[in-house]
Amino acid sequence: MIPAEFDYYAPQSLDEAIQLLREHAEDGKVLAGGHSLIPLMKLRLATPSALIDIGRIPELRGINRSNGTVTIGATTTHRMIEFSEELSDALPIMPQAAKVIGDPMVRNRGTFGGSLAHADPAGDWPAVALALGATMHVRGPDGERTIPAEEFFVDLLTTALEPGELLTQIDLPVPAGKVGMSYQKFRHPASGYAVVGVAAVVTLDEAGRCADCRIGITGAGPFARRATEVEDALRGQQLNESTVRDASELAGSDMEFLGDIFASEEYRAQLVKVYTRRAIMDALARLP
Repeated sequence: MIPAEFDYYAPQSLDEAIQLLREHAEDGKVLAGGHSLIPLMKLRLATPSALIDIGRIPELRGINRSNGTVTIGATTTHRMIEFSEELSDALPIMPQAAKVIGDPMVRNRGTFGGSLAHADPAGDWPAVALALGATMHVRGPDGERTIPAEEFFVDLLTTALEPGELLTQIDLPVPAGKVGMSYQKFRHPASGYAVVGVAAVVTLDEAGRCADCRIGITGAGPFARRATEVEDALRGQQLNESTVRDASELAGSDMEFLGDIFASEEYRAQLVKVYTRRAIMDALARLP
């Protein structure tokens, strides 16, 4: 349970962090909250020669709302999101999801951007980012670029980040109109990770029909993804228990499911349907 020897760096600026990443491109690792990386190092499943701690870079932390968008710095902690009045008003799904992440220690140290960049298949934030239509801002030796959430999560523990790049901030558009949103998950009793988690953002038109909806699923497969088949079935419909139940039966129809000692592939496939329905119905119950 003792990590291999490594060098530790604590850059004070983003430019310094990028330079350190360039210098340690072969086997350096970025340290944000550390709740994913440190356990791997203790088990010797990860043996980086250098840790680059980005937690002291002020420009990477904070929550700001401007022009219909909430921007969250990558090292903003889950606790900061959980208790943000700004997010409670603009994007209530964010504090709701933060409250069910891990335990108080994890929420105080773990970071929003760190979770997204780690892309754990059982992480909570990827589903929420997909449902909200997030845009990731990244920076590396070749400059800055943006990546839509739909293109960010590539595979198991794999994102679209290139070597030497850092996730710096995340833009979350604030939906206009009559919008309800909810995150529901079947929680692993020991770790708190999502065996299956579903985020739903539903917008109704003036006639009470579904004008738009976005549904993100995590925990079930090797990486988070949208439930586009459910979204397509709901748009233009009057949403009630019957239409939501029927549409939710389509959830996961083209997914590859994970199986383990806690939940089989078949069990996760069923949970996806159940929690998709619960997330949509809870989103409707939260409509203003």
